[in-house]
Amino acid sequence: MATTRVKARGESSAFAERFGVFAECLLTGVWIAVASLGVVTYPAAFAAGARHLRRRTAHEGGGWREFVADFRTAVRGGWIAGLAGWAAAAAVWVDVQAVRAGIPGGPLVGAVGVLALIGLVVAGLRAAAVWEPDARWRTLLAAAWRRTVLDPAGSFLIIAGLAVVAVSAWFTAPLAVPVLGAVAAAAVAVEERYRHR
Repeated sequence: MATTRVKARGESSAFAERFGVFAECLLTGVWIAVASLGVVTYPAAFAAGARHLRRRTAHEGGGWREFVADFRTAVRGGWIAGLAGWAAAAAVWVDVQAVRAGIPGGPLVGAVGVLALIGLVVAGLRAAAVWEPDARWRTLLAAAWRRTVLDPAGSFLIIAGLAVVAVSAWFTAPLAVPVLGAVAAAAVAVEERYRHR
């Protein structure tokens, strides 16, 4: 009887822990969305969100103030990464317009551009997932690009997370906001998995 109670308490505790992490992911998604309103601040927002989730899963302290402090530190070099991301998106948009205009070779160039953009987004999320206050974005992104190529399964998991955000936004736009935290959590989990391989 006592063993059953202890087992039930352990299962209840594990459920509460998992639900707490899920709730923290949704809250972090809201924080990421608010911090991304600066248009070029999305890499820093994801980096601060990922660091917050890493602290949460390690049972360390952390909350809104730590998120804001991390965001301020990450945005110093992160805004350049954000600007580069928008430039890449604009280049892909031009490629897609070339496809629509019927330029010879347009479909191939458009497909390569879209695949490259997806790869860059995944690499950016992987870089944000391991960001630390003393890290340089250029170094993080170069290493993340290598991991994106060398770990296709992990990269696919992040793409699946992005697909969930897109479907959520299509279904009900406000759902996409908290789900951003789940994408950050997926990137953190993928990087943890890669580190322990």
